[in-house]
Amino acid sequence: MKKLLRMLKIYPLMKAFSRLLFVALGRFPANKRLVIFESFSGKQYSCNPRAIYEYLLEHDYDLDMIWSVEESHAESFRKRGIPTVRRFSLRWFYLMARARYWVTNSRMSLWIPKPSHTVYVQTWHGTPLKKLAGDMEEVYMPGTNTLSYKDNFYKEAAKWDYLISPNRYSSEIFERAFGFKKNMVESGYPRNDRLHLENHQEKIDALKVEYSIPTEKKVVLYAPTWRDDEFYQPGKYKHELKLDLDLLRREIGEEYVIVLRMHYLIAEQFDLSLYEGFVFDLSLGVDVNDLYLISDVLITDYSSVFFDYANLRRPIIFFAYDLASYRDKLRGFYFDLEEEAPGPVVTTSEEVLHAIQTFENEGFGVFEEKYNDFYNTYCYLEGGSATKKVVDQIFVSEAK
Repeated sequence: MKKLLRMLKIYPLMKAFSRLLFVALGRFPANKRLVIFESFSGKQYSCNPRAIYEYLLEHDYDLDMIWSVEESHAESFRKRGIPTVRRFSLRWFYLMARARYWVTNSRMSLWIPKPSHTVYVQTWHGTPLKKLAGDMEEVYMPGTNTLSYKDNFYKEAAKWDYLISPNRYSSEIFERAFGFKKNMVESGYPRNDRLHLENHQEKIDALKVEYSIPTEKKVVLYAPTWRDDEFYQPGKYKHELKLDLDLLRREIGEEYVIVLRMHYLIAEQFDLSLYEGFVFDLSLGVDVNDLYLISDVLITDYSSVFFDYANLRRPIIFFAYDLASYRDKLRGFYFDLEEEAPGPVVTTSEEVLHAIQTFENEGFGVFEEKYNDFYNTYCYLEGGSATKKVVDQIFVSEAK
């Protein structure tokens, strides 16, 4: 307890010192060619920052590009030969303070000041179903309260120079919920270009081989979100698997495998030794777009993954076992999920199994019209060229 109290006293001093160091280093001349990328707080090489990075690399833009990474997640970057800097190292402070561009998909620590010469590109990471920031009535996350959470969010969003939006629906929510008043880039999500450009059997088989998934098996992707009030500590959330893996293995194990993709905030390390060869946990160090491409069916709950997955026009099942409490207490939704969902909303593993078998035997069936409406509302900008739109609107225009 004494050690904890000592750390709590030291932490504010560390933040104050770090901020002063950042401000001091920011007075060095800016490097107008330097771009710092970060995805999910340095934990992944993924999402919209990855798509933008690879586009700039492929098209020979004259830029120095470096990824900000947590050391515990750095090995996957090194294997690819990607230039990195360790988050919060002295070199990180120096590079961040001198960079012309920051490109990230989640909020940075509030104590980090943005230099006047830096263009902060916030790509964000999903089309919202659950309410965000200023639209939330109550906040149940650890280490904060409703007023502080909203106030800190607004302060961080005020630093963003550009915010990328996947559709008009999201733009309207982002502007209000984040209090965002600068440059909205309504382009579709760069990360979803791959879902249009690489959706072919040769690529799918290659990805299955890469992740040791049997090429002859169909894939069910299970990608649930986190619950605000189920946590170990701030930033580390609990998750108990409600999906009956024994039932699914018994009934569809000859034809399918299950791939788990937990949210990056979920801290669980599941013991899946009993399900070897049937269940694969690919939550860490894997770009979720790879998992979208190899999967035949998506099971989710309230995660924004279903908006992206709809680009593939493949079946989606909503395993919403705690729908009432999540919707009415924890977050609230922007629309009626049961009314607009492009697939069945179910509450038991038996219903999940039935939905998989129904899609297998009947295709989209009664959900075909809903799916088309959903696609036309949320995916209409995404056809493989979103990254180019973003680069042209931000990097090309800023360079003039």
